[in-house]
Amino acid sequence: MTEKVAIIGSGNWGSAVAKTIGRNVQHFDHFNREVKMWVFEEKVDGQNLTDIINTKHENVRYLPGIALPENIVACPDLIKTCEDATMLVFVVPHQFVAGVCKQLKGKIPKNCKAISLIKGIDVNEDGFRLITDMIQDALGVRSCVLSGANIANEVAEERFCETTIGYRNKADGELFRDIFHTPFFRVNIVEDVVGVELCGALKNIIAIGGGLVDGLKLGDNTKAAIIRIGLYEMRKFSQMFYKDVKDETFFESCGVADLITTCAGGRNRKVAEAHVTTGKSFDVLEQEMLNGQKLQGTSTAKDMYNILSKKGLCHEFPLMTVIYKICYEDVPPIKIVEDI
Repeated sequence: MTEKVAIIGSGNWGSAVAKTIGRNVQHFDHFNREVKMWVFEEKVDGQNLTDIINTKHENVRYLPGIALPENIVACPDLIKTCEDATMLVFVVPHQFVAGVCKQLKGKIPKNCKAISLIKGIDVNEDGFRLITDMIQDALGVRSCVLSGANIANEVAEERFCETTIGYRNKADGELFRDIFHTPFFRVNIVEDVVGVELCGALKNIIAIGGGLVDGLKLGDNTKAAIIRIGLYEMRKFSQMFYKDVKDETFFESCGVADLITTCAGGRNRKVAEAHVTTGKSFDVLEQEMLNGQKLQGTSTAKDMYNILSKKGLCHEFPLMTVIYKICYEDVPPIKIVEDI
């Protein structure tokens, strides 16, 4: 049977992986050659973005300068994108997942499988839910997760890196590896969806800490300490709430490698550094610096703080707690090293 892939999302990261997926499906007999990509329609210089992508084969808005394979077909209609797909690649900001799933419910084939490339979690009154669980519960499909040290532009430029796919069903993990793995984008698959997914969400909080350290000009030793304490708190949190999370997952690309790269580059670090050097709020800097993209670290810090404070656990996670307070309670940034 041939599998048909659909990509839900077409931002910076979605477009970067579209390049890889579009190429890879042409190398295997068990994939349909056409890959539809859902694009939230917008105008660029008076033209529809979908029309530009389908004629120029480039996402000029979110991944300029990178050619996309011609078998990637941009589509503004979510249902049309996914109605005949057997493999769904979710790569939208996490706040859009519930709405997307609501629209897709009952509209996709029974034998569909999904993978989430989304670094975030869904927080509600009772606590939090993983994005893969949201997808599985809403659509009745199994969901894997992909996360790693993967700054989108570097992946699109084919600079060597690794990534991690977490699976519950090994055959699903292997199929998704087929559409992502290349000599310069090396995929490792592990049986730990929860561990991979929590690493991807929690490291954005620590990256805010990395940026604060840069803005304060505290140096490399301090940055390394923040990364180490951050990794420790990420593992502690994950295993406190999910007993089956494996230690080894934190040594995969999704764990320590993603934490290092996010604290060295990436938008969370950049905006946090600017918070120190300009004194402007995170909200203002997000609008000024991110070209319409969202800052994940601050919102995840708030989500984590709400969970930890409700359960009386803030004292056990001093780094995540002080990062929240710097973001939302006007605590001076230097507290990042004084309160841990």
